[in-house]
Amino acid sequence: MTTTRIGSISKACCSSGDDIIYQMKPLTDDDSKRLFYKRIFPQGSVCPAELELVSREIFKKCGGVPLAIISIASILDSNSQDQQMKPKYHWDNILGYIGRGLAGGGGAKDMQRILAFSYYDLPSHLKTCLLYLSIFPEDFEIRRDRLIWMWIAEGFLQRGEEETGLFELGVSYFNELANRSLIQPVDVDATGKAKACRVHDMVLDMLCSMSSEQNFATILDGTQQSKSISHSKSRRLSFQNSMSEPTTNLIDATSMPQVRSAVLSFVYISIMQSSLFSVLCVL
Repeated sequence: MTTTRIGSISKACCSSGDDIIYQMKPLTDDDSKRLFYKRIFPQGSVCPAELELVSREIFKKCGGVPLAIISIASILDSNSQDQQMKPKYHWDNILGYIGRGLAGGGGAKDMQRILAFSYYDLPSHLKTCLLYLSIFPEDFEIRRDRLIWMWIAEGFLQRGEEETGLFELGVSYFNELANRSLIQPVDVDATGKAKACRVHDMVLDMLCSMSSEQNFATILDGTQQSKSISHSKSRRLSFQNSMSEPTTNLIDATSMPQVRSAVLSFVYISIMQSSLFSVLCVL
């Protein structure tokens, strides 16, 4: 089975006239409501009367798209760490922010707007940790422990007054991103702990766009055009999907002394004078 958001790809994958293309339909209003409320309210509780109207308007603007519904519901989740029901004005603010939403046939930009709200609702330390996931390729299985050590090496985790180790703090960051439905847990054990995660392709598109705008990371994808690496001032480089021979991909470190992270995924590459990466923390 092949899944895609592009109609022409689904047609190209049909090897015979008997193949079937199944068009995914949006959730009905009832299913949208059920998914929305299940994510927000504790089991057995109901939506307060003063929130019924605004909640109905919010999930309708999500256009029956599960990812959009879950993303917005995660912001309003009464099961989050503060355990407090968000006040009505917070719900009204979200409704106003997402504008016309997806119900009126909104496209990718409208979906990005909804997902961006989930990003901007994060505390600053989680924003940085989430943005770091833009360096991984689409559908890549990111091992939890490796990711946390990368966060630590980059200095993203700052120990507070409590006696919590950096790695344990990283686990709590990872779990909070999963709780907010910004990453998808993978390889979950019997105790409910995820050993890895993936990033939904729509969320990854948003992160890559933000990463580029903020000059957070430079992504060089062998399957598409990327901006010149020699002019990049980014502190993080991600090399992806290059099928060239090793001798054709030469990276000169003399033009990038500021690089802190270099991540290579499915590539052949040679780094010249790698010792000149004087502040490199992650390879």
